[in-house]
Amino acid sequence: MCGIVGVLSRPSSRPVPERDAVLRLLDDALDASDRIDVATHTLRAVDAMLRGVPGVSALADHPETVAQITSRLDRLDRVADEFDASIEADAPEPDVLEQLSARSIAFRDVLWAIRHDRLRTAREVGGLAGRDAGVGSLAGYLAVQQAFSALDRLEVRGRDSAGIHLFVSRHGLDLDDPSVRAEIADRSRDLTYQSGSVRVADGVLSFVYKKAAEIGELGDNTRALRAAVAGDDLLRRALAAPSARTAVLGHTRWASVGIISEPNTHPLNSDELEQSPAVDGRQPYVIAALNGDVDNHADLRVEHALDVPQQVTTDAKVIPTIMSHHAASGISSSEAFRRTVSSFEGSVAIGAMDAEHPSQMLLALRGSGQGLYIGLADDCFIVASEPYGVVEETDRYVRMDGEAGGEVVVLDAAAAGEVAGITRIGYDGAPLPVTDDDVTVAEVTTRDIDRGEAPHFLLKEIGEAPQSLQKTLRAKIVERDGRLTAVVGERALPASIAERLPDGPNKSGR
Repeated sequence: MCGIVGVLSRPSSRPVPERDAVLRLLDDALDASDRIDVATHTLRAVDAMLRGVPGVSALADHPETVAQITSRLDRLDRVADEFDASIEADAPEPDVLEQLSARSIAFRDVLWAIRHDRLRTAREVGGLAGRDAGVGSLAGYLAVQQAFSALDRLEVRGRDSAGIHLFVSRHGLDLDDPSVRAEIADRSRDLTYQSGSVRVADGVLSFVYKKAAEIGELGDNTRALRAAVAGDDLLRRALAAPSARTAVLGHTRWASVGIISEPNTHPLNSDELEQSPAVDGRQPYVIAALNGDVDNHADLRVEHALDVPQQVTTDAKVIPTIMSHHAASGISSSEAFRRTVSSFEGSVAIGAMDAEHPSQMLLALRGSGQGLYIGLADDCFIVASEPYGVVEETDRYVRMDGEAGGEVVVLDAAAAGEVAGITRIGYDGAPLPVTDDDVTVAEVTTRDIDRGEAPHFLLKEIGEAPQSLQKTLRAKIVERDGRLTAVVGERALPASIAERLPDGPNKSGR
């Protein structure tokens, strides 16, 4: 299994939250500490304010604001501890206990989100963007950070290599400047499309960063990618323009077709040996990433006379190259994508973009064993192969379904974060409109899936087992007439069922 990540956003529709407004809400939550539901509701408002570019703008480069927020969060953590201690002391009936425990979980979840998602995101974006970064830079590096966070969580699906690709449009760079032109020319020479490669197509800059390693630890790949992004001065200059727009497609791989190497690391581009790298749009320039296997990729290479570097042996290479061939005939990029993916045999999940339309992201899903989830975030679409790849930014998502013949989705940045920005069709081209009824609310949070300091999730689960068992049994084992008795409550075990348990199966055998 592999993991796909996509980030497509639009300029924020919200103002930057004022520090005093954020602190006032945190103080309101502290004042409502004896009404945990009210405090939770107030904290959710803080969490919403600190999301997206407005939240990052309020926190990055403002250490005093972060310190004041952190101080209040520390006090609210103590409120949570006191609330849990009161539950232990009062030993309520099981049904009441479940209700109180749910309130405690909700309160701790939002505290976690503010501290470990909002503050951490701002810190990481600030580290990439540097001091006094403008809105274009903050938005661009935020998209990168969102992709890194999702990739870190998706590495459980495979981590022998990882890569991210950036389309930067409206960058404001003078592409005729001799120094800019020289650097782009130097970084465009590598037709195997390894880390640091750059292309220009339709005036849009294409950056790719990759890491491949047969052995390593979780998080190693994104650390290497982060260092590469942070050290790229050309990218920094491209994002300096307030008008800059950044779209990200990322991937973490478990190699199935093609060896573990940077040339085989996704995303792949549409370059072929018979043509020079795409410069100024001589042929449509496409990038793509694949989960699953294109079983007929060898036949497709022959059918379309693809001439790719011999170092590139992954089946994913057929996606951008064939799509580029179709688009060169004059059809729309979405139709070129549909025709491309419809020719594949096998179970696949695919993400693709083309330089002519950098504000669109193309997705395809067909067959079992794959998944794509479109998160509806703050002026942003977050795409991931699992729900836990999107929940840092949003608990609302649309799940693609590849079972009934396959689906193709086109995401439009102009309506990023909204159902209206999602166009869905079948592999046969038939429209499959997306409505609010298709939106699912996630039941998992980043606190649930955090690995913490443990090197692996198994060790985390082992270490937390005693505490989990204690909470599970809390107030459910009571002493009656000198004997310990299990009491789980009516909600967990209705009396009508409990009465039948001693008799075993009913007459029908069920």
